[in-house]
Amino acid sequence: MLELIDLIENYMIIKEKDRDLYYSIKDNVSSYKDFISNNLGYDLIIKDEFIKLEKIPSSPESWMGISDFTDKKEYIFFLNILMFLEDKNKEEQFILSNLTEYIESAYVDEKIDWTVFSNRKSLIKVMKFSLNIGLIKNNDGNEDDFSKSKASEVLYESTGISRYMVRRFSKDLDEVENYEDLLNETFGELDNERGVMRKNRVYRKLLLSPIVYNNIEEDSDYEYIKNYRAPICNAFEKNLDWDLHVHRNGAMVALGESSGVNDVFPSKRGDGVVTLFVNKEIRSLIEEKKLNVNIEDIVIISVDGFKDLIINTRNKYGDGFTKEFRDYSEEIIVSKIKKFMKNFSMIKEEKDKIILLPLIAKVIGEYPKDYRERKSNE
Repeated sequence: MLELIDLIENYMIIKEKDRDLYYSIKDNVSSYKDFISNNLGYDLIIKDEFIKLEKIPSSPESWMGISDFTDKKEYIFFLNILMFLEDKNKEEQFILSNLTEYIESAYVDEKIDWTVFSNRKSLIKVMKFSLNIGLIKNNDGNEDDFSKSKASEVLYESTGISRYMVRRFSKDLDEVENYEDLLNETFGELDNERGVMRKNRVYRKLLLSPIVYNNIEEDSDYEYIKNYRAPICNAFEKNLDWDLHVHRNGAMVALGESSGVNDVFPSKRGDGVVTLFVNKEIRSLIEEKKLNVNIEDIVIISVDGFKDLIINTRNKYGDGFTKEFRDYSEEIIVSKIKKFMKNFSMIKEEKDKIILLPLIAKVIGEYPKDYRERKSNE
């Protein structure tokens, strides 16, 4: 069970980094192989150096991506690195300037100038990510020195694993005109409403998404979950010890306290704590009839109204927030909480309005009754 969580949480399990986990997965894979291949429709790649679970979602979402990256350029640098490593054999060495010269020639959007600090900083971030997931090794030098001077050198070694990071497409990429073609190539088959494709899509949504909402306008995946509730519940409980919850407006899996999953809600993260009390404030306003809920159990408010909601929540409950969220400017705290709530399917943003979704009312924050008294005595 815990091995499956590790497969879900990590890009790859590298044997050299964690031999015990590698062999534990290899020895016990038969116990959850059916859940992986039959229910999720995922491929499990087992090689001498690593094990990788191909985690393709049911559809692309805004929160999906590499959490270490904050700029589009970093994704492009990472793709450049993967292209560069295609021609490298296992244990083949190269120096940083070999890579920077390659990126200069391969980067198409602009001329990359390594005297610009932001470019060097972005590349350092991508190199550290590549080191962390096992694509390369650092044999000599420190990539942080590159932030001080573009002349700094580092000696790296290819592990040969990079070729397994790239998704293989059946279509020749020279025939692809835009990113929509690639999305259709990846997710198009899962749009099939019948049979195993739909089953895989539903299981992937429950595994990777915070909630599967009930779309009253169509025969949705929510209806599939309702109809096959028992086998879905049994599969998640048996393989992950997760509970399936089916409500009138959506379905989700609830994780145990020791689930082993990193990015969850609720949590003790600063943005997670703030969101709990934003949710509490929203539910209070609904109960007081100050916010109107429509037939789909959603609330629509203005962007300014959402901003006021977050600021009022901080004014009311902020003494228990982390210092950074107490001190953030109004603009920053609103931006961070908006992003967090979007990532957890609590809100959608459409032009000049914010749509508050049903998940908000499911999880709210509350201080202990004697909290403020204890706080004042500190």
